[in-house]
Amino acid sequence: MTTTATPLPQAAAEPIPFGRLLGVEFRKSYDTRSGFWLVVTIGILVLGSEIIATAVTAAQHAQVEYGDFATVAGFTSSVLLPVLGILLVTSEWSQRSAMVTFALEPRRERVIWAKIVVGAIWTLITVVIALALGAVCNVVYGLTPGNTAVWSSGSDLVHGIIAFSVLQELGMLTGFALAALCLSSPVAIVVFFLYSFLLPTIIAIGNALMNWFESFSPWIDFNSAQQPMLDWDMSGKDWGHLLVSGFVWLVVPFALGLWRIFRAEVK
Repeated sequence: MTTTATPLPQAAAEPIPFGRLLGVEFRKSYDTRSGFWLVVTIGILVLGSEIIATAVTAAQHAQVEYGDFATVAGFTSSVLLPVLGILLVTSEWSQRSAMVTFALEPRRERVIWAKIVVGAIWTLITVVIALALGAVCNVVYGLTPGNTAVWSSGSDLVHGIIAFSVLQELGMLTGFALAALCLSSPVAIVVFFLYSFLLPTIIAIGNALMNWFESFSPWIDFNSAQQPMLDWDMSGKDWGHLLVSGFVWLVVPFALGLWRIFRAEVK
C-alpha cells in the first residue's frame, strides 16, 4: 500500500508595504558612519555660516533682511545635500548591501522611489532648519545696536520659500541622478563637484571667447537657469532654459541611471 504526499497550500507572500521600505531607507540614510557624519556636517556648517553672517553684517551695519540669512543657510546646505542624495543610491553598492535589499524587495523601482522620497524628506527638513535659523539670525541682527530687522512681505516670503525649497530639491535630485548613473560614491561625488564648480567656469570662458556660444549656453547651463526662480521673475524664455537644461543634466542622467540599476548584476 502506497500513499501520496499532498503538498500543503502555501500562502502568497504579501508585498512589503511602501511605508516600511520608506522607514528602512530613512534609517539607512543616517545609520552608517558616512551618512551620520554627513548629516551632522550639514548641520554644523549651516549653523556656523549663519553665526558668521550675523556677526559680520551686524558689525558692519550692512543692510540685510530675513531672506539674506535664509539664503546663506541655503547656499551652505546646497553644497552637501546632493552628496546625501548620492549616498542614498551608492551605499547599496559601496557597502555591498544591494543583494540583500533587492532579494527582500525584487521590484527595484519601489526601492528607488523610497530612496527619492527619503532624499526629499531630508531636503525639506534642511529647508525648515535653514528658514528657522534665518529667522533667529534676523532677530539677533535687529537686537544689535544700530541695526533693524527687516522682514519680507507676505507674498514675497511665500514665493521665496517655495522657490528656495524647489531649488534645494533640484540640487538633491541632480546628485541622485548622477549617483544612479555612476553607482560609485567617489566617482559620483567628483562628477557632481565638477558639474557644480568646473562647468560654470568653462561656460563663462566660452561666453567670453565665442559670441555664438553666449546665446547657446543658457540652454545647457542648469545652474544659471535656476537663478531667476529665486526672484520669482521667470519669463517664458527662462522657463525654456530651465526645462531644456534640466532635461540635459537631470532627466537624461536619471533615466540612464535607472536603466543601469534595473539591469545591473547584483554581486
